[in-house]
Amino acid sequence: MAKALRVLAWTMGVACVAIGFFHILLGNAAVPGIAHAGPTVDSFGRFMGAVFAGYGAAWIRAARQDPVPAGTVRWLAAVFLLGGLARVLSIAVDGWPQGFQVVLMVIELGLAPVYFWLADADERARPDRAHAAGA
Repeated sequence: MAKALRVLAWTMGVACVAIGFFHILLGNAAVPGIAHAGPTVDSFGRFMGAVFAGYGAAWIRAARQDPVPAGTVRWLAAVFLLGGLARVLSIAVDGWPQGFQVVLMVIELGLAPVYFWLADADERARPDRAHAAGA
């Protein structure tokens, strides 16, 4: 379980950094269905790309720690879950988005509980290091 947590945290971090830079570089063209949304949405999208890259960097930082800190994983998973729930709210308010956005929502709502479940796996596997790290 500890190895699964570390691999998933690394994967999440690298993916989020890559997606963030993709949005920074491509702006509106990075999001299916909004290629011609205008400069305000483009500015917002590029800014959020930078934020998402930072979110990914936080996952990478967590994955590099020994042990992977459960509290950090829970916070990052909570942010991920909040993003999925925000998409649900968007559907309730404005209707169904382009299909790829629905796929992302399913991933967010499905993967966040996995992170919550695995959050303390590395600390449980290495109780001596968890105590030394101040966990």
